[in-house]
Amino acid sequence: MGSTSRGGFFGAISQLFKEENTAIRPPYAVADTTFEECKSCTALCVNVCEEKIIRTDSMGVPFLDFSANGCSDCHKCLEACIPNVLNDPQRFIGAKARISTLSCMSHHNTICFSCKEPCMDNAIVFEGMFRPIIIPDKCTGCGYCISVCPSSAITISA
Repeated sequence: MGSTSRGGFFGAISQLFKEENTAIRPPYAVADTTFEECKSCTALCVNVCEEKIIRTDSMGVPFLDFSANGCSDCHKCLEACIPNVLNDPQRFIGAKARISTLSCMSHHNTICFSCKEPCMDNAIVFEGMFRPIIIPDKCTGCGYCISVCPSSAITISA
C-alpha cells in the first residue's frame, strides 16, 4: 500500500469526521441524538421543509443548507419526523452565526446592511456605521443572514 493510498484513505476519513462535526442539524433535535434513526428514514423532513434548506448527507442524515434561505421555524419537519429525533419544540437550531472581519465589506469601510435587514432576532448590530457584530445570546442560528451576504462573510457553526 503506497503513501498515495494511505493519504487518500486518511483524507477520506478526516472528511467524514469533518462533515459530521461541522454539519448544522435541523431544528427541534432531541438533545444528544446521534441521528442514527435517520439513516433508514425516507427523509420526510426534507420533503416538507417550506424553505427547502433541509438536505441529507451520503448516509441519509439530515443537515441544514443555508445557501439559499433560512429556517422560518414552521415546525413542519418536527411534525413529519417519523424516527422522532426532531421532537423537542422548545429546542431550535443549536448553532450561532459568525462574521469574518477579513471578508465582511462593512469591516472594510463599505456601507452594507445586507445581514442586518433579515435578522428577525436583532442579533446583528453595528458599532457605528461599520463593524457589524453578532450578539450570541440573541442569535438563534436561523441562517437568514447567510445567503444575503454579498461577500460570503457569515458562517454558522454549532
